[in-house]
This record gives sequence, structure tokens and C-alpha cells, in this order.
Amino acid sequence: MNGTRSRPTDLSRRELLKTAVALPLLTAFGGQATNRLPTLPDIRKCPYRVVGSDGATNLAIARDWDGPVCRARISNPTSRPVSVKEVVLFEVSLRMTPESATVYGEGFQMLTQTAGIVGAPVDAGTYTDAGHYKIPTSVGARTFYGAMTIGGTVPNPDKVRDVDGYWVLGFTSCRRFSGFFRFHGTQPLEVVVDTENLTLEPGQSWDLEEFMCNLEGQDKRGLADRITVNHPRLPLPRPPTGWCSWYCFGAKVTAQNILDNLDAIEKKIPGLAYVQIDDGYQPAMGDWLETGAAFGGDVRKVLDAIRQRRFQPAIWVAPFIAEEKSHLFQQHPEWFVKDTDASPLRSDKVTFGGWRHGPWYVLDGTHPEVQAHFERLFSTMRKEWGVTYFKLDANFWGAIHGGRFHDPKATRVEAYRRGMQAILRGARDSFILGCNHPLWPSLGLIHGSRSSNDIKRSWDRIKTTAQQNLLRGWQNGRLWWNDPDAICLSGDLPENEYLFHATAIYASGGMLLSGDDLSTLSEPRLAMLKKLIPPTGVAATFDDDSLRAGTVTLPGKTMLCCFNWTDTPVTLTKRLYASVRVTDFWTGASLGRMEDRLTLENMPPHSARLLEAVDA
Repeated sequence: MNGTRSRPTDLSRRELLKTAVALPLLTAFGGQATNRLPTLPDIRKCPYRVVGSDGATNLAIARDWDGPVCRARISNPTSRPVSVKEVVLFEVSLRMTPESATVYGEGFQMLTQTAGIVGAPVDAGTYTDAGHYKIPTSVGARTFYGAMTIGGTVPNPDKVRDVDGYWVLGFTSCRRFSGFFRFHGTQPLEVVVDTENLTLEPGQSWDLEEFMCNLEGQDKRGLADRITVNHPRLPLPRPPTGWCSWYCFGAKVTAQNILDNLDAIEKKIPGLAYVQIDDGYQPAMGDWLETGAAFGGDVRKVLDAIRQRRFQPAIWVAPFIAEEKSHLFQQHPEWFVKDTDASPLRSDKVTFGGWRHGPWYVLDGTHPEVQAHFERLFSTMRKEWGVTYFKLDANFWGAIHGGRFHDPKATRVEAYRRGMQAILRGARDSFILGCNHPLWPSLGLIHGSRSSNDIKRSWDRIKTTAQQNLLRGWQNGRLWWNDPDAICLSGDLPENEYLFHATAIYASGGMLLSGDDLSTLSEPRLAMLKKLIPPTGVAATFDDDSLRAGTVTLPGKTMLCCFNWTDTPVTLTKRLYASVRVTDFWTGASLGRMEDRLTLENMPPHSARLLEAVDA
């Protein structure tokens, strides 16, 4: 994504002088590392540049500021059309040492996250945008999408001088273009809008995506609040509860598996409101209104049984993709995103081809007939099948890069959002969960957002999914309800790891879906599951980026979430702001009265404590 730099015009220099907001960075004028935050006027000196497919451009950029919020617009005052690859809104340098601050960045799709320190960022997500999904990026740079942070406490604060402060940067809209950060560690940081080589005609202007510098320190709520101004959250007062078939039966699920668990839910744990049939009911990817042999050719009988027991039917759908053998692809090849030769684009030519029955082909959300198809599909499932909860998977492919859309002027963000808007029209009042979705392009279009990779019954996956979920706690209840994925309490892991897993689910504050075969789950594990119902809806706020000690503030009590992520015992200390009486949430055992601080001596490896504190 390198391009030719263009010097700001006189007009753009005047616009730069209007800015009045600080970044956690120092402008690109050289100098030694200082590890300090700049003054408010520093951002005014940051240059911009427009990268065109034919080199330098003479386009005009206006950047207007309202406090910490920047709205930018690009115009073409020339007499010729210009293909615009990207707009670098700001280019600034990090005058700080590599060990001076932590860094965090979001991914384009929900499986990518980055954490670590300025000089050594690491993948927190398992499947990366660049490596797994093959989204083009610059050599030697990390690309963060939507939001990033710099600051906080580094692992060895006695050996280095921390940066002074903590800053949150984010794009607060995603209507047409994807906003991202090109991060080079201590080298210049670029704040970029991807314009996808679209043509800006003479006299034409584009509004770019809104950008915000949150000046309130570690708290990301200001960023979330501003996002909801541009993308109002879909209303749903409480995070849902339910059961999911995937983590005990996978794609081999049968109608009898569902009915057996429906019996168990009704008798043992009726607080699980939704019963979700996951991947496996359909005969082919794309043929969602047809039913395979495992469900006797009619999945509706099972959905009817769920409703008759007064539970809510939920179902898995991957609306944007289809396999080559599907009736949908064979009958309507013209509905799919095109390759350069106008044939349907095989997804594996530009990205990951799909996890089953690939390579997948991608329905084009800009095509009017595809939009009508989406509306019919979800209207049928809602009105005739009675489904009130849709888990939408593989949504990333709806914003696929490297293809050609029916509407040649549309971006991949627009293609995805138009398709999703058609789905919402058909689904009406149903709950919509985004899974494996493009994160920022989904703003305002989903009720729930998967916030981690798939869970597995292993310590490594319990640990990594917990980290991913807790890093996104600021989104829960503000942008959507976070889905930390299913809680899985069966298997042969040690008890401390199951308690770690359950405590992390509680601390997420989001949705709660069981992933076990409840017809066989042991009574002690069933009791643990029951204690998580209903979910609080409040995510833990952590003392620092280590995610060791967090707080959930609830009416009349405070929940303390304490984690040992390591392979050795640790002693954990957390400051208390009042005299409290402390009780273990899982066992009910009293820890007595505590003043000033909580100290947990020699917490075992891979363990967690969930403690209830009330005023003494």
C-alpha cells in the first residue's frame, strides 16, 4: 500500500491550522525519543497524502475538527478523473522507545487482534488478516483496523520509563470506506482511509470516514459513544442465553441430538432461552431453505418442537457464501462477485477459501437480485419457520477484497452493508449475531458480535479466547452484546481450568450459550452453568493491560475477577476502595472482611477467582 507522496496545497495547510486535538504521538520532525505526549497544536503539523494509482495527485483534502472528532473530505478540482487508492489522513512519528508503552489494535475481521508493546506487537487473534485472510498490507508494518491504543504499563516498569499517558484512536464511522492504521513500531504511524482505487470524477467530492482521538485515557467508552452516534446500536435490553449444537455435535448433528438436549434444557436449566441448530442441517453451503438427511429432510419439525416447548428457535446461516455444487450457485451464477474475466470469483484466489466444501463463492451484496434473495430467505425463516435468532457466519466473505461488484462504484464495505440491510429487512425483529464478520463494517447491523475465536476444550484455547474476549470488553453493551463463544464444561480438564473458563465468560459480561451435550453433563458442572444465568450485561474493567485483576460493578455489590494466566503460582494484589466483605462466587465460602487491598497468595497456574464484595 505504498504510494507517492503529494505535498499539501496552500488550502490544505490552512485547514491543518484549524486542528485542535492531541495524539499520543509526536509529529514527524525528528528528534530523540521523549516518551511524552504532545501538546494540542502538534497535530496541526501532521501532513496528509493522497495515493493514486497513477502516482501523485492534486486532490484537495479538508480536515475539520470538532473537539476530538475529525471529519475529512476529498475533492477533485482538476479536469480529469483520478483513481484514488488511499488517503493518509495523518502521518506522525512515535518519539518513544520500543519498550515504553503497550499497543493494541483491532482487525478487519473479528478473528484478528494485536497486543504487546510498541517495539514488539504480537498476534492476540489466531487467524490474521494478512496471513490467513490474505488482506494486502505493507511489508514491515502492522495494520490495525477501526481502533487502536497506545500507552499503559509495560511488563518491566522498573527497567524502562513508561510513556506519559494512554491514548485511544478510532474511526467512528464505517459507512463506505475502511479506516485503518499502518503501524511501524517507533517509525511513523499512518492513519489511512482505504478508497479501493475508486475513481473520483472532476468536480466530485467524497466524505471520508470520521476519526476520533479519545483524550480520556484508558477508558474507551468515549470512542464507543461516538460510534453509536454514527451507527446507532440495534436495540436489545439484555444479552441472550441459549444452547448451541456445534461444540458437542459439529456438522454431524442430527434431529435427535437437538431433541435430546431440548428435553434436558426443559427439565434441568430452562433459563437457556434459545436452542440453536448450528452448521449441519443444510445439504449444501448456500441452500439454506433445504434440509439434509440428518434432519429427515425437514428441519422445520425440530424448530416446531422448540417452539412448542416455549423456547426460541435459533439457526446458523452463512448467507454470503455458497459452494459450487449448491443449487444456488448452479442456478444463479450471475449473483456472485466476479473475477477479472467476469466469471464468479473463487474465494481461494484472493483469500481463505473456506473451512468446509470450499472454495466458496461470494454473493454480491450490491446486486439487487441478491438483496431480494436475502430478504426472501430470512423472511421465510422468520415468518414460516419461526426462527427468532440468526447466527450469521462467514460474513467476512461479504466484504471480500480482490473482486468486482455488480455496482462498480461500490466499495467492499458498501457491498457487505447493503447485503446486511436486506437481511435485516427479512429477519425483522429477530436477534442477529455476527460471526467471522468484518468488525467495523458490521457497526449498527448486528445485535451480537463474536469477540473471540472458537472455543475448544484445551487450556491453550481457553486462555487465548479469554484474552481476546476481555480485550474487547469495552464494546459489550455499547456497540452490541459481545459473544464470548459457548461455555464448554464437559471433558477431562482440571477443575481450575474450567473455573478459569467460567470466570472469563462471566467477566465478558456478554451472551451465554452452552456448548455441551446437556443430556450427559454432570451435576456439578451443570450447577456451575446455572450460576452464570442470567449474564450481567456488564464487562469487567481491568486495572491494566495484563488482564490480571478486573472489576464488575453491579447494583449493591462489586465482582472481583482475578486471573493467573501463567504456568507458575502467583500472588495477586488488588486495591480496594472501601471496607468490604468478600465471598467466593463459585463455592460460597467467605474470605472475611478486607480493608484497602485484596491479596490472593499463591494462586495456582491456570486458575481464576471470582469474588463478590459488598460494603462491610
